[in-house]
Formats: sequence, C-alpha cells, structure tokens
Amino acid sequence: MLEISLLSLFLTGLLGGVHCLGMCGGIVAAISVTSQGRKPLLLLGYNLGRLASYVAIGALLGGLAQWGIAQANFRPLQLGLFAAANVLLILLGLYLAGLSSAVTQIEKLGQPLWHKLQPLTRRLLPLRHGWQSLLVGAVWGWVPCGLVYTASLSALASQSVASGALVMLSFGLGTLPNLLLMGAFASKLAQWKQQRPVRLIAGLAVAAMGAWHLLQLFSASH
Repeated sequence: MLEISLLSLFLTGLLGGVHCLGMCGGIVAAISVTSQGRKPLLLLGYNLGRLASYVAIGALLGGLAQWGIAQANFRPLQLGLFAAANVLLILLGLYLAGLSSAVTQIEKLGQPLWHKLQPLTRRLLPLRHGWQSLLVGAVWGWVPCGLVYTASLSALASQSVASGALVMLSFGLGTLPNLLLMGAFASKLAQWKQQRPVRLIAGLAVAAMGAWHLLQLFSASH
C-alpha cells in the first residue's frame, strides 16, 4: 500500500499544479521579478526549504504513529487514515475541477497556525539572498493546503519516521516541476492552468486516483 501511496502522492502533487498556483503563486511571482542573475538561486532555495518542511511534517507524523498509535492495534486505524486521505483526495480533485469547494472548509483548520507563521515571511521580503528564500520556503511549507493535508494523512498512516518522511518527500517532488515552471513562465503558466479544460482534466484525474484507492481498499477487506 505504501508503494501505491508514494506514486499517487507524487502524481497528486504533479496534477495539483492548479492548486499550487493559488497557494504558492504569489511568492514565486515575487521571486520571478528579481534580477535574472539571482532568480534561479532564489527559486532553488525556496523549493528546498518547502521540501524540507514537508519532510519534517512527514517524519513528525510518522513518528507519532510509530510511538503512540502503533502501540495499540494499529492496522484498523492505518486503514482508516488511508481511506480518509483518499476521501480528501477526491474532494480536492473535485475542487481542482471546479465542481466543489468543500475542501476549502478543511483548509481553514490550519489558519490559526498560519496566521502566526506568515508574518515571519514578511520580515524576509524582498528576497535578495539564497538563505532568505530557503527560510521563506520552509515557512511556506506549513501553508494550509488540501494537497498537503492529503499527503499528511498518508504520512500519519505510515508506521515510522522514515516512511512518513518518504511519503511527504514523494508528494513534494511531485509539486516541484509545477513551481519551477511557474518561476520561469509565471504569467503564461497561470493563464494556461486557469483554462476550464485543464482544470477539469487535472481535477478529475486526482479524484479518480482517490476513488481507485478506495475501491482497492474495499475489495481487499472483502
């Protein structure tokens, strides 16, 4: 199941580029208007910082499962978390396709923490050095996001620190192409990904992955 999750989470990050555009587009656009000589370094620093936070989140959640939940009968809870992650994946796909906004209500759960973290990024702007973009990326990794929440549930369903970190790294690597392209072709990519057919295809593909995994889970339990 973990192998399937790694692939699906990578694809979720990749296909969820429309959502990435909304969540990270502002900061990436800010980096994109810097001088051409520094932009590659700043984009690299931002994405490395973001990936580091994802890996830290995954390790933390995987460690919690290993230390606490795993002491009990972990298997039923693991399957429940896997099911919840895929239900969230379906809701996220419907949101990306423009068919439902239910997932935005779930994203509000992380707003209190984000309100405390976001001011830290303002102190680092405008970005001039690689270490600044690294720190901003590390903070931005905690932004309330349905994509991240989906991957986080899968990390919690893992049974170790290493597995949780690997789950979140797979997801983060899936988001990387979108954000690197966004940095290089910000305006053109924004226009393309806002087109209705693009949103619909990407969203339905994400929802289909969640539905397929739920079907597999249901079939395995009978």
